[in-house]
Amino acid sequence: MDIKKIGIIANIEKEKAVESVLQLKEWLLNRKLEVLLEEGIAGRLGESTGFKSEELASSSDIIVVFGGDGTLLRAARSIRESDVPILGINLGAFGFMAEVNLHEMFGAMELILEGDYQTEKRMMLDVVINRGQECVGDGTVLNDIVINRGNLSRMIELKTVVDGRYLTTVKADGLIISTPTGSTAYSLSAGGPIVFPELNTVIITPICPHTLTNRPVILPEDVTVKIVLWTKEKGATLTLDGQVSFTLKSGDAITIKKSRYFTSIIVSPDRDYLEILRTKLGWGGLPSGGN
Repeated sequence: MDIKKIGIIANIEKEKAVESVLQLKEWLLNRKLEVLLEEGIAGRLGESTGFKSEELASSSDIIVVFGGDGTLLRAARSIRESDVPILGINLGAFGFMAEVNLHEMFGAMELILEGDYQTEKRMMLDVVINRGQECVGDGTVLNDIVINRGNLSRMIELKTVVDGRYLTTVKADGLIISTPTGSTAYSLSAGGPIVFPELNTVIITPICPHTLTNRPVILPEDVTVKIVLWTKEKGATLTLDGQVSFTLKSGDAITIKKSRYFTSIIVSPDRDYLEILRTKLGWGGLPSGGN
C-alpha cells in the first residue's frame, strides 16, 4: 500500500506526548507526506484543523497512536468501522499492544513507508445488555467485557449459557469475557490463560469464584455467550475495555459474540510476541551457555 496520509492520535496527558507528536509530524512533512491530527492533539498544538477519530480513520492510510494500551484500546473502538492499520507508540511503562518504543519510532516509520511491515488482525467482541425487552447498552471491545459486583458486599450469581446450552452459574466477584488480545490484561490477573493474539477464541475467566472448580474456559470464536445477572443488591457494573461502564440490575441479560469488526495492528519490526511476553512479564532469559 502506498502511504501518503498519516493520522495521529495521542493521549495528551502523557509526558512527552505533545513533543513526540510534533517531532513525528515534522519528520513526515519533510518527506512530503500529509499529516492529519485527531482534534485533541491538534488543539494542544494550536491547530484548528483537528479531526474526530472516525473521520481521521476514514481519511488516513495508517493511524499512529501515542500513549499506552489504554489509548490504543480507545482508538480501536472509535475507529472500528475503518479497516485502517494502527501503529502504537508506547509512552507508558507497561503495554502489550503499543509495541514500538519511542526511541524506535523513526526506524519503524522508515520501514513502514517502504512497505516493509506486517499487520495482525485482532478479534473484537460485541456486547448487548437487555433489561427485559429493552436494550439498555451495547458496545464493541478489543480487550474484554467485565461484569463485576462493583460496590456490592456480596458475591453475584452469573448464569452462563453458550449457544443456547446451559454451562454453569458462577457465584463470584465477577466474570471476565475476553479476546486473545485481552488475555494478558485483567483476565491474566484473575488466573486466565495467555492466548496468542492471532488466535480467534472467547475466554471466560471467573473473578474470585466461590467454588474453586470454576475455572477459565476457552471457547470457539463463533459462539454466542449469554450471561444473566442475579443479585439481591444494587451496584453491579459492566465495563468495556476498562473504560466505559454500565450499571446493571438483577435479571439483566448480557449477550456477547464475535464482532464483524476487527483491529489491524502494525507489529513491531524489532521484536516478536514471545519477546514481548518475556519482557513485559519479567520472564527469565536463556540459562548461561544456553541456545
